[in-house]
Amino acid sequence: MTLDPTRLATGDSDYTDLLLASGIATEGEIEEALLAAARTGSGLDEMLVQLGVVDALELQRLVARSWGLDIVDTATVHFDADLVRAGSGQRYIAEDWMPVHRRRDGSIIVASARRPSPDWQADLEEELDARVEFRVASTWGIKDATLRIFDDIVADSAANDLYRANPALSARVVFSRGQKVGGAVLAACLVALGVLWPAGLASGVIAIASVVFLLGTGFKFVVAMRGARFDVVERISDAEVADLDDADLPKYTVLVPVFREANIVAQLIDNLGGLDYPLEKLEVLILIEEEDHATRDAIAAADPPAHFHVVTVPKGHPQTKPRACNVGLYLASGDFLVIYDAEDTPDPDQLKKAVIAFGRGGERTVCVQASLNYFNATENALTRMFTLEYSYWFDYMLAGLDHADLPIPLGGTSNHFRTDALVRLGGWDPYNVTEDADLGIRASALGYRVGVINSTTMEEANTSIPNFVRQRSRWIKGYMQTTLVHARRPLQLIREIGIVRFASFALLIGGTPATFLGVLPSYIGTVVALVLPSAWLSALFPPWVLWICLFNFVIGNGIMVYLSMMGPYKRGTFHLIHWALLNPVYWILHSVASYKALAQLLTRPHYWEKTEHGLTTRTS
Repeated sequence: MTLDPTRLATGDSDYTDLLLASGIATEGEIEEALLAAARTGSGLDEMLVQLGVVDALELQRLVARSWGLDIVDTATVHFDADLVRAGSGQRYIAEDWMPVHRRRDGSIIVASARRPSPDWQADLEEELDARVEFRVASTWGIKDATLRIFDDIVADSAANDLYRANPALSARVVFSRGQKVGGAVLAACLVALGVLWPAGLASGVIAIASVVFLLGTGFKFVVAMRGARFDVVERISDAEVADLDDADLPKYTVLVPVFREANIVAQLIDNLGGLDYPLEKLEVLILIEEEDHATRDAIAAADPPAHFHVVTVPKGHPQTKPRACNVGLYLASGDFLVIYDAEDTPDPDQLKKAVIAFGRGGERTVCVQASLNYFNATENALTRMFTLEYSYWFDYMLAGLDHADLPIPLGGTSNHFRTDALVRLGGWDPYNVTEDADLGIRASALGYRVGVINSTTMEEANTSIPNFVRQRSRWIKGYMQTTLVHARRPLQLIREIGIVRFASFALLIGGTPATFLGVLPSYIGTVVALVLPSAWLSALFPPWVLWICLFNFVIGNGIMVYLSMMGPYKRGTFHLIHWALLNPVYWILHSVASYKALAQLLTRPHYWEKTEHGLTTRTS
């Protein structure tokens, strides 16, 4: 609950006397909570709950005694929906009150988490044109009730606000009219060429795929080599973290979207409980879909700390992680905000490092990305390849993009944001299944910078090939969506971010799925060149096509093997280096996933294919 400034200044001796007399809190605990309340601008009662000193319901009863009011249970009381919806849900959340229902005598019951004053009561009675009777409620009771009563409005806002604000920046429409016409013309040309000149078409497709593959891998090599300059640089030191004063730290919101994760939520609570950040300035919002009762029950059974709050995401379409995150953004009260997945184990000091990075970067820095790596790296061949890929990507590739001030496609987790800037960006696009990559490009287009910090979040690497293909196909489909969205206005995007950044976007966001689509044709062309007799080859393909395929297979794959070998050096996991030789095989899985992604882009563009977690036999 939030107490008024007078109570904060005086400590409300009657209230603190009740706390002491009831034995709920000691003088030391009350003093600590008062100091925390003064630092954060929150109420003494909220801080006592946040710090784990008292139970929320017990404290609510004590507050009601102190205020001389009755309690209202916002979870069970009957709300007059028409009365409540006559006002603004966002206002109720911001001001810590909401009307409940009208009594027979015409008076209105108002639930409040702030202590009523005569002036405020008079203002409210004038506004509602009725006598007001207050009841004591909790801040989160009001937030939960607001979500329930405004569920359709919140669900629609979380899904469609970005589309309504700027349709061109939303993936809700998969193909623009121009893209449909261009695609139809291209398809017709390919069909005609296939009928009239099949050998030439096959040669052209293989050659183009090979060139795209080589351009994509070459770009990644150049950027990663630039990122290698930071191989031994500690971007934010332990000494800088130690010098921070907890009293000066801003409030932080942690969003954890979960769906059908009942098997790992206890691990989630343990992992996030290890964050080194003052509890009075930390709120953890666990975002659960409305029908996911099993995960909700598992969280309740795990008995999370008081600063963990379960948020029910109202039903709506599309049912995606970014839509859930937009609901979390609606409730977030932190100055900064971070996203974690259910299985994440972030470095304890990650939030503090992010605060330092934002201070260095100034207002232009809208987001900082921490690295991701895997605690089950040595479980099988797939987890080893996954770890090699992420080590090179986060330790070298993103560092190179950061150094060159190029657009950074964010990872799906451990993204730290300035909350107000994230709101100005329009939040996440719920129709884009790699909403993180899209948000990085949108941020760059508006002149914001995305940085990288030297902190790691450990995750669970995929242990099964079918699960990997499901996950990777969603990521690749999202890259395709992001390419289509920003290709609708290429000239405008060039004006906004410059030709160099646009080229980086095209090679990284557009080039990645194109590269993976080209892997199988390129490999097939190389195998054909090695297996078929030369007389047959010369009849089917001109020699230059075969040389391109062979060159691309050797050089392109050599580049990626080398980059994968770089990954272990920064982290000292040298036992993984020789596994990089399997990268050409690993990319076959990516190519399979890319064709699945292309098929889904045409048939189920907004479908969020669930990645199963908790399959590993290892522990974090």
